[in-house]
Amino acid sequence: MTRGTVKGRHLTAESEGIRKAATVLLVRQGVGGIEVFMVQRPGRGIFPNLHVFPGGKVDGDDDGLAHLCHGLGDPSASYILGIDSGGLRYWVTAIRECFEECGVLLAYRSGSLFEPASDAEAARFEAYRNALIGGDESIASLARRENLTLATDRVMYFSHWITPESAPARFDTRFFVTAMPKGQRAVGHRGETVSGSWITANDALANFDADRWQMIHPTLTTLRTVARYSNVAELLGAVSTGRHLGEVSDALHQQGLQRDRFSIAP
Repeated sequence: MTRGTVKGRHLTAESEGIRKAATVLLVRQGVGGIEVFMVQRPGRGIFPNLHVFPGGKVDGDDDGLAHLCHGLGDPSASYILGIDSGGLRYWVTAIRECFEECGVLLAYRSGSLFEPASDAEAARFEAYRNALIGGDESIASLARRENLTLATDRVMYFSHWITPESAPARFDTRFFVTAMPKGQRAVGHRGETVSGSWITANDALANFDADRWQMIHPTLTTLRTVARYSNVAELLGAVSTGRHLGEVSDALHQQGLQRDRFSIAP
């Protein structure tokens, strides 16, 4: 992995074989504190059986959709990530994966956050979800057909991880966080995940400590960060100013957490 600096900002040059990806923390306020929606990966593939946050690889359909995004353009998104261009596609990937894996669509319709108006509409959007997963639909065609704009302004940049060389597969992953919108319900997709559930960060970490859940360093570090905050507003306030991560230790950096300078959109 080579790194350079342009106008004092760090840039990452993606090496061959490292796939771009996005992950989203969907959070809500629970009785015991902040809850996050987590899914369990199937017992197949590169990282089987892991409990993770919803996410996946950036693909071609996630690019060039600035006209369908609300409140954030590619120049600002790229500035936040510290890259020259193409940053907005990470936000689009996070929104698409949230819909595919959780059934939660982060979008606006007629100026308001989307929520199904009826059971029939909820069923129609569940069909869209299945079509997206099956490759028969794209997030762009869904947005145009339903007169939606993607709520990129409600998705906040959280952290940047690149899997170490020792990993079975390498990903250059941007983590994001967003508050659960009202009027929707998060449900894991059986074709994409084994299960999905709301859980506090501390309870998820306890499951790991008791060997009930398998998790890797990016997930564990993110949960430990969330566990420091008592409510969603406090967490999002810290993220909005880049105060949530603090100093990246050598140990965390060796595990893949990048030392990119956190930037706020101009």
